[in-house]
Amino acid sequence: MPLIDKYLTDMLDKGGSDLHLCTGQPAKYRIHGSITPADDHIIDAAEMEAMLKEICLPSTRWDTYIKIHDMDLAYEIPNIARFRCSYFYNYYGMGGVFRQIPSKILTAQQLGLPPPIIELCGTPSGLVLVTGPTGSGKSTTLAAMIDYINDTTSKHIITLENPIEFVHKNKNCTIVHREIGLHSKSFPNALRGAMRSDPDIVLIGEMRDLDTIRLGLTCASMGMLVFSTLHTNSAPKTVDRIIDAFPSNEQMQIRTLLAECLRGVVSQQLCKKIGGGRVASHEILLFTDALPNTIREGQISNIKTIIEANRGRGMISMDNNLLRLFEEGVISAREAYMKASDKKLFQDLLAEEEGESLETAQ
Repeated sequence: MPLIDKYLTDMLDKGGSDLHLCTGQPAKYRIHGSITPADDHIIDAAEMEAMLKEICLPSTRWDTYIKIHDMDLAYEIPNIARFRCSYFYNYYGMGGVFRQIPSKILTAQQLGLPPPIIELCGTPSGLVLVTGPTGSGKSTTLAAMIDYINDTTSKHIITLENPIEFVHKNKNCTIVHREIGLHSKSFPNALRGAMRSDPDIVLIGEMRDLDTIRLGLTCASMGMLVFSTLHTNSAPKTVDRIIDAFPSNEQMQIRTLLAECLRGVVSQQLCKKIGGGRVASHEILLFTDALPNTIREGQISNIKTIIEANRGRGMISMDNNLLRLFEEGVISAREAYMKASDKKLFQDLLAEEEGESLETAQ
């Protein structure tokens, strides 16, 4: 059994989602959003290298890690779980973070995805983005959306990831998984190959650089449905992030291209539930007749108005969804306040909640 398995299995037994390893420190688990030490054992440099090297296959990947000091890969404990592994160097030496990828893909129904997100799965072409901070469940949401498409349509789907996370079995769709660094040199190279492979749907694990964004938009404008992720926390910031990735002399052209192909943005955050566990809060932007001109004219702040004006279609802002979760007793006012962009919306609720807590304590 690989040395690292003892930590990974112990983490899973304790309900953790991430294992953090750093030379000179004990292993640590993230459990329901909080970091806690696994034990008192200090991992030295030799032990760290042995743990990381043992599961870094093929061996050429270890050589790459030693050379560039960063590496992403996937690791599987058979019949237990898969993990997304991120190797790094820091001041103290080698380290790594290992995030569990659930062995079973949760369905849209099991995740409780709202109908507007399911609606996006039926989009014939264009760009759909799932965004949020690291650890917000973007990959889980995308996996559920691909699973829904796999159940309900007959499409050719190509996924491009670094590393491959969720592995989909072919149901009604034909799904091809390609890992960057293993099956293709880079996201741009893989996307160029995908364009020549007659796909209906392309999933790009993350739009990390200008070339990937450009090619993703090109695929979407050519009649493919493109899913991808960004580390943004709202629909307006997502649009800004894409446009700002390009030099100023290209931004007008990119606004036009994005205006033509953007079909939806789902921004999400994971919130701590009252009583334990976590729940996703979504901001949802869907295509409307007003959206293309708003993007084309650079009036990105008006996207908030579009969301508010179309609540009947299921669009909702992050702050309003947080308010809904609070009013339904799912999350606390403190949690809503911490996740909100407009803190003023929750100040009175927070003061009332904490005042009641203080009275109870007295």
